[in-house]
Amino acid sequence: MSDNMSLRPRFFDPPASSFFFFGPRGTGKSTCCRELYSDAVMIDLLQPDVRREYLARPERLRELAHQQEDGQVFVIDEVQKSPELLSVVHGLIEEHRGWRFILTGSSARKLRGAGVDLMGGRALWREMHPYMAAELGSDFDLDTALTHGMVPVVVEDDHPAAVLRAYVGLYLESEVQVEGLVRNLSNFARFLEVASFSHGQVLNISNIARECHVERTTVAGYMGILEDLLLGFRLPVFTKRARRATVVHPKFYYFDTGVYRSLRPSGPLDRGGDVDGAALEGLIAQHLRSWIAYGNPAAELFYWRTRGGAEVDFVVYGEETFAAIEVKNAGAVQRADLRGLRTFRDDYPEGQPLLLYRGRESLRIDDIPCLPCDDFLTQLVPGQGLLRLPSASDITIARKQ
Repeated sequence: MSDNMSLRPRFFDPPASSFFFFGPRGTGKSTCCRELYSDAVMIDLLQPDVRREYLARPERLRELAHQQEDGQVFVIDEVQKSPELLSVVHGLIEEHRGWRFILTGSSARKLRGAGVDLMGGRALWREMHPYMAAELGSDFDLDTALTHGMVPVVVEDDHPAAVLRAYVGLYLESEVQVEGLVRNLSNFARFLEVASFSHGQVLNISNIARECHVERTTVAGYMGILEDLLLGFRLPVFTKRARRATVVHPKFYYFDTGVYRSLRPSGPLDRGGDVDGAALEGLIAQHLRSWIAYGNPAAELFYWRTRGGAEVDFVVYGEETFAAIEVKNAGAVQRADLRGLRTFRDDYPEGQPLLLYRGRESLRIDDIPCLPCDDFLTQLVPGQGLLRLPSASDITIARKQ
C-alpha cells in the first residue's frame, strides 16, 4: 500500500511558509507534495536506509541544506520517524535563507510536547483528509462511499474492499507494533473492534474497557494512541450560552466511514440500519472536518445534546457560520425527526437548522430545510458557504406533517 496514485485536484491550499502536513496514511499527502513541489529535495523516512541515516546523524540535514540555494523547498516525509530532525529544521528556518520545510506525517505520537514546541510557531499545521464528494465530482456515489469510504488509496484502487481490509493491518504493523506503542497488540486490535460500536455515539471509556476486559486506564491510553495516529477523533459538546443542562462527554468517530465499516463486526443479531446510520453520520462528519480544515479554519465542529434528551448531530460554529445539522438515514422525513432542531432553534435563533436525509427532494418543514445528503455533500466546497440552500422555486415539496 502506497501513496503512488493518480492525483485528482484537491481542495488543499498549501501555505507559503514551512508547515506540518499531517493526515492518515493513504490520504494523498506524498502524492500532493510530489505534484506541488516537483523540484523539492525529498527525504523519505519510510525508506529504512534513509531513516537509519537521519536517526544516526540528524545534523546531516543541515549539511544537505547548506549545499542548496536559498529558497529551496525540502519535503521530509513521515517526520515522526525521526523527530530529532525538528530541532535541526528549527535552526535552519532561523537562518532566514528562505528555505521551506514541508514536514509530513501520519502519526503525531512522537511529536507531542518538546518536539513541536521547539518549532516555536515557525511552522504552521495543516491536515489532509479523505476525499470530499466535490473532489470526486461525477465519480462520487453515496452508496459506494458508505461502503468503502473516501480514503484515496482505497477509492483509486481496482479492488477497494481488499485494500480496505489491509488498511488497519498496515497501521498495526507499521506504527503500533514497530514503534512499540502498546505492549499487547491483540488487546489493541480488540479495542479497535469494540470502539467501532461507539462510532457516532457518546464515548464511554468504562464500557469499552469492560468489553475489552482491560483496565479503564488502558483504554484511555488506547484512545489517545488512536487519535495520535489520526484514525479517530472526539467531537465535543456545544455549550456556548447554554440555556439547558447539556451532557459532558464527547462523541467518537473513526476518521473515515470505510475504516469504520471494516472494523465493525456484523452478525445475525446486528441490524443493518444501525450500521448504515452510523456510517452516514460519520461520512457527514468527515466532510465537515474537511470543509473546516481546507478553507474555514475559524469554524469549529461540535454536537449538541441536552440532559433532557434533545440532540443535534452536528453544530458548526465560527465567525461567519452557525449551523445545526441533523442526519437521518431514511428516505422520508417525519415531523418528529425535527424535534432536536426545533429545540436548538428555540435556544439559538441565530443558528441555521438543516436536516439531511436519504431522499431525493428538497423540503421545507416547519421552516427547516431538509436536503438530500447527495446534494449537500457534492455542493460542499471549502471557502464557500456551508449552507447553499435552494431557492423557494427549487424546493419541490413544502409541507407540514
